[in-house]
Amino acid sequence: MKKFQPQPGFVVQAYRFALDPNATQEHALRSHCGAARAAYNWAVGWVSASWWQRRAEESYGIPADRLTEWRPWSLPALRKEFNQTKKTDPRFAAWWNENSKEAYNTGLANASAAFDNYAKSKQGRRMGKRVGMPRFKSKRKAPLSCRFTTGTIRVEVDGRHVTLPHLGTIRVHEPTGKLLSRVQAGTARILSATVRHERGRWFASFQIEVKRDLVRVTRPDVAVGIDLGIKTLAVMADSAGEVREVSNPRHLSTALQQLRRASRIVSRRRGPDRHTGRKPSRRWEKANARRNKVHHRVADLRADALHKLTTAVTAEYGTVVVEDLNVAGMVKNRRLARHIADAGFGEIRLSSPTKPASATPPASSRPTAGSPPPRPAPGAAQ
Repeated sequence: MKKFQPQPGFVVQAYRFALDPNATQEHALRSHCGAARAAYNWAVGWVSASWWQRRAEESYGIPADRLTEWRPWSLPALRKEFNQTKKTDPRFAAWWNENSKEAYNTGLANASAAFDNYAKSKQGRRMGKRVGMPRFKSKRKAPLSCRFTTGTIRVEVDGRHVTLPHLGTIRVHEPTGKLLSRVQAGTARILSATVRHERGRWFASFQIEVKRDLVRVTRPDVAVGIDLGIKTLAVMADSAGEVREVSNPRHLSTALQQLRRASRIVSRRRGPDRHTGRKPSRRWEKANARRNKVHHRVADLRADALHKLTTAVTAEYGTVVVEDLNVAGMVKNRRLARHIADAGFGEIRLSSPTKPASATPPASSRPTAGSPPPRPAPGAAQ
């Protein structure tokens, strides 16, 4: 599928708003996210079934030309097969029409991308950690998310509501005036919307094509190197000879005493038990909500501080070089794991405008959607 390219003078930006849905709307949101997970699991099962069948036939000595054909995992192929199956499959027949088609498309698109990543990783054409075979998503653990690309997606003129396909008009927690003014002025266009449940709240993220003026860097000819640490979050040394230090705010360490007190209160209440089916008490739910509120505040403060730091750096320097750290390996040190996670090294590297140099595979070696990997046995790369 061809990648979207914004118009000249435009950039793609996200506007994120917290939602305040009522009980009916929250039920519909959960239903859409559940439909996306069900469609993803169906696609994983449908594609991998042919892989397992071929593996069994090979063990029986069946010739290669008589093996079961590969099932493609391209998005158009998954859509076509799912549309033919959903009306007769007992897993979908009774309720598939209760949700927007975009919910099912979300799951199918995610499954197609997961198989693509698996094939590229197995063929050695994908950077980073090796990607395993796509697995089914658990109803209990899978994050709730759904993406809308077609239908009625707009910000209402009152500045306090948004409208999404099949979900209707939902009130937002904060004003949408900044986005609304751009849309009304014709300098912004809504491309898609994604609803997601995070930190006990529902959020709607709008992908917008926005007209932006060229950002002027104050010191374009100066390069800066950033060294990350725990005691001092960042030491910045630029080519002009100036050295600056940014202290670590230690948001988690500051709230640790409050968090421990809240956790002790939760431990004294009657909590849920999956093995016996015991339901939590109302007092446990209230105490757990208070504890989660502390966690959420720490995460918000950390994200706000890191975004302000990276924004200030990119607005000042023309070239930014960030220390390349193996954060995943560093957090294995039990004495430093909490402090490293509290500093957010990985977030700083993701927010930096530059990336380490890497070899780009030639165009002739790029995989095609639906092409099988060299060894398609489902258990080979677990």
